[in-house]
Amino acid sequence: MLNSLGKIDNPLVRAIAAASTSFAMVIFIAAVALGLPDPKNKSVNKIGIYASLLAFVAGAGVGLAVKDNSPAKSKQVKNDNIQDNTWQDWRDFKIVRKEPESTEITSFYFQPVDGGKLPDFQPGQFLTIKLNIPEQDRPVIRTYSLSDYPESQDYYRLSIKREGSPKGLDVPPGVASNFMHDRITTGSIIPCKPPSGKFYLEVDNSIPAVLISNGVGITPMISMAKTVARQNPQRHVWFIHGARNGEYHAFGEEVNQVSQSHPNLHIHYCYSRPRPEDEGKYHSQGYADKQLLADTIIPEIKSNHDGAPDAEYFLCGSPAFMDSLREGLRELDVAEDRVFFESFGGGKTKGKAKATSNDEGSVSSAEVVFARSNQTLTWTTEDGTLLEFAEANNINPDFSCRQGICLTCMCQLHEGEVEYIEEPGGEPDENAVLICVSKPKTDKIVLDL
Repeated sequence: MLNSLGKIDNPLVRAIAAASTSFAMVIFIAAVALGLPDPKNKSVNKIGIYASLLAFVAGAGVGLAVKDNSPAKSKQVKNDNIQDNTWQDWRDFKIVRKEPESTEITSFYFQPVDGGKLPDFQPGQFLTIKLNIPEQDRPVIRTYSLSDYPESQDYYRLSIKREGSPKGLDVPPGVASNFMHDRITTGSIIPCKPPSGKFYLEVDNSIPAVLISNGVGITPMISMAKTVARQNPQRHVWFIHGARNGEYHAFGEEVNQVSQSHPNLHIHYCYSRPRPEDEGKYHSQGYADKQLLADTIIPEIKSNHDGAPDAEYFLCGSPAFMDSLREGLRELDVAEDRVFFESFGGGKTKGKAKATSNDEGSVSSAEVVFARSNQTLTWTTEDGTLLEFAEANNINPDFSCRQGICLTCMCQLHEGEVEYIEEPGGEPDENAVLICVSKPKTDKIVLDL
């Protein structure tokens, strides 16, 4: 019992338990001593019984106190606290590993500087990062798909393509991607926001999933394929990827290893310009397109599911690639609610304000108050989105995707209403708006910018 007393962390509880135990033991010993000369003495016997009861209660109290302070209990409380300790804004991460995957793509492994738990994410979601690039007058914010689903859940992986200058345009290479490739090393610190995004695969569904990508669009597909293989291995998944050749094909061996232990993961690699040394690394020459789906993939799905062609299609890649595939799937009579896609545009896209400016309830001009900047300005339909309007007036909110997906541009709306030019992919917080895809709906709005 003395050892048990030493395990009680709370000093007040320990003192009370020790006093009660000592008192009970003294009374019990005295009662036994008094009772030896005269065992028939009822008064002494009563004292012994009461002492025994008091000792029992004291012992039970010590046991409960020790139990409440046992390592198992403390660990459980600690775990609960960790699970609730998900971050909401920026959190510093350290690059613990940097790995080239192909000629253009490099992977970066992120672990939190604070050593805390990483929240889970849905396969297909992205991470928003903030880069402090010396040549830039403000932080550069970008979103990249999470490219792994590790069993250990102790890191996030981003696999980033080095973006060159667009052909025929006097535009510099990708600022963020080249900074990551050239100047980020093991030990670098990068602030991140929590995983987000609505482009993800529902793992528990039984319907076949067809993952189609080209180039760096392969990144969310790896996360999806690995998650299904681990958590729902009975589900059939077709993993279709297009690349120029083996030099530009990232993660081929990694996906092959997953498929070797999961027979329901079906792989098809398309090389548009294969090299002689690529023999055996790809399944067909050409592109991941409508023709491949019609000739090969859909018949395979039918043969594996008693003639039923139904499946979910997930697309990620270049805009031209996805536009062509979406049109091809429509021609193949695939229902639109079975097709899911994601694309992050690098440059600005003019809002569709003119197309909606005559809608019922819309306004052609509005007073916009930027509260923190202490500016009141007049917006018109020609000014486009609220993000474009702010930038044109030297107010520079954070942004990344400019498509209402990543939530980076989200800000509080203190007064008035806005309307969305296109349905946002992300869901803003209460009383907040996504200014990259919205415009004023009332004559006056007040933004926390």
